[in-house]
Amino acid sequence: MTTNKKFVQPLDRVSLILIIILTVLIGLIILQGDAVKPSVRYFSWENESIGADDISFSLTFSRPMDIESVENNLEIEPPLAGKISWAGRRMAYTLLTPAPYGEEYKVNLEGAKDKFAVAKRTKKVIQPFTGNFVSRDRVILYLGAENKERGRLVLYNLTKQKKRLLTPKDLVVLDFEAFADRGKILFSAHPANSEDTLSAQLYTVSTGISTKQSAKSKPSGKVDLVLDSKEYQILKFDLAPDGKTIVLQRAHKKNPSDFGLWFLSVEDSGKPSKPQRIKNEEPAGDFLITPDSKAVAVAQGKGTAILPIQIDASKPLDFLPQFGVLQAFSKDGRQAVLVKFNTDYTKDLFLVDNQGTQKQLVKTTGSILKCEFDPASPTLYCLLTQLLPGEEYQEQPYLVAINLKTGQQKPILILPPDKRDLHMSLSPDGLGLLFDQVVSATETNSSRRSPLKTNDGQEISTSSLWLMPLLPVGDGELNAELKPEKLPLAGFYPSWLP
Repeated sequence: MTTNKKFVQPLDRVSLILIIILTVLIGLIILQGDAVKPSVRYFSWENESIGADDISFSLTFSRPMDIESVENNLEIEPPLAGKISWAGRRMAYTLLTPAPYGEEYKVNLEGAKDKFAVAKRTKKVIQPFTGNFVSRDRVILYLGAENKERGRLVLYNLTKQKKRLLTPKDLVVLDFEAFADRGKILFSAHPANSEDTLSAQLYTVSTGISTKQSAKSKPSGKVDLVLDSKEYQILKFDLAPDGKTIVLQRAHKKNPSDFGLWFLSVEDSGKPSKPQRIKNEEPAGDFLITPDSKAVAVAQGKGTAILPIQIDASKPLDFLPQFGVLQAFSKDGRQAVLVKFNTDYTKDLFLVDNQGTQKQLVKTTGSILKCEFDPASPTLYCLLTQLLPGEEYQEQPYLVAINLKTGQQKPILILPPDKRDLHMSLSPDGLGLLFDQVVSATETNSSRRSPLKTNDGQEISTSSLWLMPLLPVGDGELNAELKPEKLPLAGFYPSWLP
């Protein structure tokens, strides 16, 4: 009787009731199955500003998903063509071409199911997901040609239609290259009160642009000296794609035979190291750093040598004896276009790949001024000239698109004759071509002295900038004829920001 009294105590009754309730609830949950909806836990491009080098994003799910239901319900607005791959709960979407710049994008996913929901034929679907990202603004750089912009580096945001003067008025900029992160520009310049271009020094200037949406923009126009010209003249420079190395061509002011290539490293803090000489017995001509940032292609004698960027470069990595100038590398470094100079004064443009295959693309009686690979299709855009018939020596410049698979050529713009001092720049998304049209002082009969000079040494009176839109094309297509648009900017030497 004593034992029975223990089981009728109030606390025992409460415990027994709770056990019964919990047992019933557990049973109901087991019968119902998992009620928690699957979801997207991580989106790699959330609130990011992407560029041409950003080619894939990933979605990580809370549980294994039914692949078909995810792929059928995934939407990107505006559309971006791509292919999907999976690794467990992680899905990667790889773009087929760079995302067009200056756009806002949304990634939507509704109606997708996880593996267990499909197996049990339930109607439970993923928690609706929306992710947001943007592509970088369409931004160009150029050298100003008139009024307070003359000789200064100018940044113009085509997306927002805003202009910034980056360099001070007491410097005349000669050349420039942008760092891949858009934060700084490397440039050479000489004092505005001097016409001695050989006194040019190397600087960086901040753009005030950040590639991160969440990051606070730094002030623009902050100029820092990278290398002076007290002992050596800086003749030319090139910035490595990774932004960590600068290669320079320098000559000693008192000893012209002391001439060659040097390199310096740019530390993470932004401070440059002391320049070191690239030792090679052959004299160095025009040069271009390779896409992997580890070597430099140099014109030497009657060929082009690939030299490692290090102090001892006596042994070239490769040598192409028949090509005198390297015009451009493809983005992945697997292809390059080079110029061959013929004995009959014509020039050939060849496509050469990393397997040694050579393919002739163009023969011209004029000049091959500039070529660039399209990042979105197997197309090469070139600025060429052709010698016009007649007793007077005249060259006709034109822009041409060349399909690298078929060899088909399509002239897309004919420019005025005898305009050899032209510059062309292809946008990082492959959807726009910039070019300039310089007007020399002799053409305008201007008596005003100008510190700005063309490559031929003529004084620049003014210059206009033009933008030619390009359409996305397939493997076997070339761009249709489009009309260029004159920009409301007076400048020359235009270039797209990465």
